[in-house]
Amino acid sequence: MKGLLLAGGHGTRLRPLTFTGNKHMLPIANRPMILYGLEHLINAGIREIGVVLGPIKEGVKELLGDGSKFGARITYIDQPEPKGLAHAISISRDFLGDEPFVMYLGDNLLKQGAKPFVEAFESGSSDCVVGAARVDDPRRYGVVVFDERGRVKGFVEKPREPISHWALIGVYVFNRKIFDAIERIRPSWRGELEITDAIQALLDGGARVDCRFVQGWWKDTGRPEDLLEANQLVLQELEMGIEGRIEPGAKVTGNVGIGEGTVVRDGATIRGPAIIGRRCEIGPNAYIGPYTAIGDEAIVRNSEVENSIIMSGAEIDCGRRIVDSLIGHRAKVLSQERNLPRGLKLILGDMTYVGV
Repeated sequence: MKGLLLAGGHGTRLRPLTFTGNKHMLPIANRPMILYGLEHLINAGIREIGVVLGPIKEGVKELLGDGSKFGARITYIDQPEPKGLAHAISISRDFLGDEPFVMYLGDNLLKQGAKPFVEAFESGSSDCVVGAARVDDPRRYGVVVFDERGRVKGFVEKPREPISHWALIGVYVFNRKIFDAIERIRPSWRGELEITDAIQALLDGGARVDCRFVQGWWKDTGRPEDLLEANQLVLQELEMGIEGRIEPGAKVTGNVGIGEGTVVRDGATIRGPAIIGRRCEIGPNAYIGPYTAIGDEAIVRNSEVENSIIMSGAEIDCGRRIVDSLIGHRAKVLSQERNLPRGLKLILGDMTYVGV
C-alpha cells in the first residue's frame, strides 16, 4: 500500500502567515505540521509516499528530502493549481499505479493516526474506507450521510443545511476503482474535482464504501484559531524534558520542554504545558503561560505570553500581555513602554515589525 500526503493549496485563511510559506510548514508544538501526517503514514506501515505540492513549496522538500531519514521513500507530485482533492489523486496516477493507497490531508491532525483506517481496509472487502468525526458546524466540511440502518448513504460537500453532523476528517483509503470514479465526475461550482463527488460516484457504481469514526481528538487546522487549538491538544500529551539552563530565581512548573542552549533568566516564569525551542532567551521579567510553543532562537523579555505560537527567531520585548496569538518567523514586537495590564492578540507574518 502507498501513501498520498497532500501539502498543496494557498492557505488563504491563514494569511499573512502563508504569504511567505507553505501552510503545512507552520509549527504545532514546535514541529512542522506536515511531519505529523508523514509520521502517521509511516506508523501505518506505509513506506512509499507521494507528497502533492502546490505553487507554494517553500521548505517542504528541504525538510523531507527523499524520505530516507524518516525510513520512507518520497516522490514529489506537482499540482500547480488547487483543483480539488480528487484532482490530486488523478494527477498521482503514475505514482500510485494499481495499488491501494491512503490519502492523508497534511493540514489535519488526529490523535489515532491513519493505522486504524488501513487495518479496517485490509481486514475487510471495502473499495474505500473514510474517517469521520462529529462536528457542530457541518457547513465547513464534506460530510457523510447515513441511512436509517447506519450504512453509508452518500456524501455532500459543505452542505448549506445540516443534513449530517459527520465530517470527513481527511483520511481516506482507496483501491484502483477511485480512478474510474473520478473520470465520471465534473468540477463543482468551486471549479474543483470534489472528493465527495468521487466517493459518491463509487457508491453509485456499486462499490463498497465503509466509514470508521475517529477515536480521540481530530483537528482541521485551516484557521488561526484551529492552529492554536491543535497546539493545545498536542502539548497536553507531549512528553517533554529540560535540556536548557534555568537560572536561580526562575520558576518552571508543569509539563515544560526547554531545548538545548536555551536560558531561562532570573525572574522569568514558565507554566506548562509549554515548549521552548533551542538557543532561546526567556526573561528577565517574562511570563510564559500554558499552551505556548516558542520556536528556536526566539527571545521573550519583559512580556507575558499565553496560549500562543511564537515561531523561530521572533523577538518579543513589549511590556504587554500577548494571548491567543501567532507570531511569524523573525517577527518583532517591541516597545519602550512597560504597561503589562493591556493585552494584545496578534497574527503576524514572517519578519513583521510591530512597535507598541
